[in-house]
Amino acid sequence: MGLSKLSRSVEGARVLITGAGSGMGRATAHVFADQGAHVVVADRDASGVAAVVAEITAEYGPDRVRGVTGDVSTPQGRNELVAAVVDAWGGVDVLINNAGVSLVTSVFSDEDSFLQNWDQTLAINVSAHAHLIRLCLPYLMKAPNGGRVVNIASTEGIVATGGLSAYTASKHAVIGLTKNCAVELGRHNITVNAICPGPIDTAMTAGIEQDDKEKYARRKVPLRRYGIPEEVAQMTLSLCLPAASYTNGAALVVDGGMTIKHG
Repeated sequence: MGLSKLSRSVEGARVLITGAGSGMGRATAHVFADQGAHVVVADRDASGVAAVVAEITAEYGPDRVRGVTGDVSTPQGRNELVAAVVDAWGGVDVLINNAGVSLVTSVFSDEDSFLQNWDQTLAINVSAHAHLIRLCLPYLMKAPNGGRVVNIASTEGIVATGGLSAYTASKHAVIGLTKNCAVELGRHNITVNAICPGPIDTAMTAGIEQDDKEKYARRKVPLRRYGIPEEVAQMTLSLCLPAASYTNGAALVVDGGMTIKHG
């Protein structure tokens, strides 16, 4: 008999993923569905939600996925997302706070655009995470294998890029929120961790010319390439396994080695 006693299965887990209509959220929805979880694909983009639901349904049938459109920056939107999971499967075992925006907020921006972009970024990237954790808490506390929360931060929570003060501040805040919730919720058998993706090929980076991406990767990333969304999604899944029950308050970097490279 082997020594292993801890399960590496998320089969049957009830999972809410925000920002799941594209990019890393879409990949995360697929990865969890592939492993037998019940997934709610949540996004403010209705067409993105419909597309991901259709993809998963085509592979596994309608019983593994639900879609819901909502804006995580509003109380109504957040309530609708959580209600969708509870209505479909009776609870929430895993919350993936993936929704995020990156808007220009330079110290030299004009006042109106700075205020608008700052407020929107913080509302979606930080405040929504905190509010959704609180909304899901009664269900996470009853999760059979312990509740799991994964907040998608960024390497911008460790380093900084000029012109993105709100994004950088928000991702630093996500790591702080993760640590605080990990301390508070650990006694309730709920782990809270963060993923810090580096340069990943998503809609957020789609506007960068391919040549520029390749030059950046060769210069900055030891693996000399951008990551793909599934590489982040697989690490997110790993933090939600029953076997990851002693990983709490971590900020796991998934960046090909970018943040450790000097010079």
